[in-house]
Amino acid sequence: MKKSFLFISCEEAQHICDKSQYGEATFWERVKLSIRLSWCKVTQAYTKSNRKLTNAIKSSKVDCLKDSEMEALKTQFEEQLKKPH
Repeated sequence: MKKSFLFISCEEAQHICDKSQYGEATFWERVKLSIRLSWCKVTQAYTKSNRKLTNAIKSSKVDCLKDSEMEALKTQFEEQLKKPH
């Protein structure tokens, strides 16, 4: 069976959705995704949850450790492992 030019599988739509979230999808990929989204409930649900995840990550207030803090924590951990029980 010949692969259609505009119609894509769910798996390909999910991949394009992921690329689109990071601005890496081409114009034609976005067109194909839009066509798929117009009728596929599975792809619609995936896109919705993907957007929610992206927004949650962007709005999170996560503070990472500085390199010096990470080294201090690592040193403390190694010291605790060396101590006899």
